Amino acid sequence: MDPSANDRPVYTMGIAAELLDLPPATLRLYERRGLVAPARTDGGTRRYSADDLDRMRRIADLQTDGVNLAGIGRVMGLEDENAELRATLDRQDPPDGAETEPAP
Repeated sequence: MDPSANDRPVYTMGIAAELLDLPPATLRLYERRGLVAPARTDGGTRRYSADDLDRMRRIADLQTDGVNLAGIGRVMGLEDENAELRATLDRQDPPDGAETEPAP
């Protein structure tokens, strides 16, 4: 699957809830708490992407492990920040075999 396809909002709430085996009210709660931000159609219908589904699976796993929603928000924020930092570092790394300047 094309990586950019993972962020396309194609799943309705009912389908997302069924795929995640969660009640729709739980998906609404995750949104209210700022843990996930689904896209909206012009009519206001929520649409979830594959990335959103992965994020909600992670949230549900953390809940199963006993983490409360406030803690989950903190964990998810730190995981997002870590991913951004890693992406920045990956962009800065020279290709294999390339000369690097010595540190001052």
